Amino acid sequence: MDFSFSPEEKALADSFRDFLKREVLPKEGELKQRFAETDGESEELRSEVLAMRRRSAELGFYAVDIPTDLGGGGLSYVGQALLREVAGSTGSFTAVACLSGPEGPTALLKGFTPALRERLVPPFLRAEISGCFALTEPDAGSDNQSMRTRADRDGDGWIINGTKHFITNGQHADFVQVYAITDAGKKAAGGVTAFVVEKGTEGFTVGKSQPVIYSGEGPCELVFDNVRVPEENVIGDVGMGFYNAMSFLTGGRANIAAMCVGFGDYLLRTSVEYASNRVQFNKPIGKMQGISFQLADMSLEVEMARLLTYKMAWLADQGEPLVQAAAYSKLFATEMVGRAADTAIQVHGGIGLTRELGLERIYRFMRVMRIVEGTSEIQRYLIGKSLGL
Repeated sequence: MDFSFSPEEKALADSFRDFLKREVLPKEGELKQRFAETDGESEELRSEVLAMRRRSAELGFYAVDIPTDLGGGGLSYVGQALLREVAGSTGSFTAVACLSGPEGPTALLKGFTPALRERLVPPFLRAEISGCFALTEPDAGSDNQSMRTRADRDGDGWIINGTKHFITNGQHADFVQVYAITDAGKKAAGGVTAFVVEKGTEGFTVGKSQPVIYSGEGPCELVFDNVRVPEENVIGDVGMGFYNAMSFLTGGRANIAAMCVGFGDYLLRTSVEYASNRVQFNKPIGKMQGISFQLADMSLEVEMARLLTYKMAWLADQGEPLVQAAAYSKLFATEMVGRAADTAIQVHGGIGLTRELGLERIYRFMRVMRIVEGTSEIQRYLIGKSLGL
């Protein structure tokens, strides 16, 4: 088992790091006050983030994890984890947005028909358009097999009816990758199909916004009222959408884990620097056992999360099953970074609570990570199931 990086992966990570330092972090620094005032929710800030994302795509970073036959970089899973750790280690949300997320290209593109590939993939890889992943429903969260959205055959196409909610980037997406029941008798075992629904399609509307603890790409409802799509808009095989969705979620868990490792490293470095310079009772607070032990524990947990994450990435590169490994890494990394953010605020004291410093925004963002792409409870369920329980 070898987690070492190839010369090419190291060079790519160095180039990405240089891009972030040269172009992204200075711009985010200029806009820091606006981020603090609006919590990132303004068209001005959104435009700036999109510009950085497109610049990342221009330089070959944004879609670097997409297979080469689709126009991406074909980067290894270990390399992907490295880039996401690099992004998170800056503590910058804009840096994270420079790599593909829920709004961007994923391995699901492999299931696109030739017509969809020709029409959507090139601008998607250039970050000129965005998408979203629509699986969750009001009565089908963790229990996504209970979805009620249906798709019924209608001649040479399909009619989709239903409502999705908590859909990241839903209000901005140019197209939706939506999951619907196509055979109620089979349900997940061959009865769920994925479709592309493009913005402007008759009967498709964006419902109410659903503000959450962290803003960013705020979620919303999506409503499908007799939405007709052609056969060419089916993603993959009819009836195989549930397996398609689980593959997406496994990949998403891997990405989240690597990003959390990066943010954990950022929080550790920031806290160590502050504890080394903040003097109380005539000495740096880092010299006090009550502080140093907290930071020692944070360092330990960051490294444990890193090892779990890179083991998972290495297994993926070997073609091994990832359900258990992805659950291990996503569960531990997201819970680790939540504790790290809490500790970082505690170490910084009163200033840690201010918007100016930005730790409270990281704290809120990281709290979301224990919910999305499968809750901590679902990860524990998957681990227990892998043990035969």
